[in-house]
Amino acid sequence: MDELKILVLLVGSGFFFRTALIFTGQLWAKSHAQTVSFLVLPLITYVITNTIANNIALSLGMIGALSIVRFRHPVKSPLELIMYFALITVGIAASVRTKWAIQLIVVIILIILFVKFFQFLSKKFGKSFYNTSFNEGVNSNTLEVTANSKIDLIEKNEFLMSSFNDYDGKKVIYRLNFESKKELQSFKESIEKKENIEKINKIYS
Repeated sequence: MDELKILVLLVGSGFFFRTALIFTGQLWAKSHAQTVSFLVLPLITYVITNTIANNIALSLGMIGALSIVRFRHPVKSPLELIMYFALITVGIAASVRTKWAIQLIVVIILIILFVKFFQFLSKKFGKSFYNTSFNEGVNSNTLEVTANSKIDLIEKNEFLMSSFNDYDGKKVIYRLNFESKKELQSFKESIEKKENIEKINKIYS
């Protein structure tokens, strides 16, 4: 497989991961920053690994060094961290053996979709096998809104991290992560008088 096809594969992996996550309710993946990260990260890893192909230990060391750089934007959940690691692994696999990269991409997407399907079946048969409130994504400025129907103001908000239905599938639960307490409070005041809002929970320092 030539270099162009490998580049398409790497960019495609980020696109398909992003699409699968959004489909399963992980709306943090819709942001511009996340989209660019998903598309570029496997490419960067691939180039680094290939550039220092004669010294695998050095190339992996460089990737490891990059992974400990502290960014201002915090990782919202373990899932986000896992996806970054998966994209890095795809880049490394593509530089070693393209077949491994393709297999990894397919397996990860199938796992994401299977968990969503499993959640659907658990609701249909009245069973709850895991918590669907995504508490692992809570940071110090988190707002959780329970509504009787979809709310456009929340759906279009840039701080929306995830949305999902409750156990009965009759209500929509939104999770928003704000950068400051002030932004959280301002948004809370703008929506708390809406008729279809049932409950608002806030968690901040």
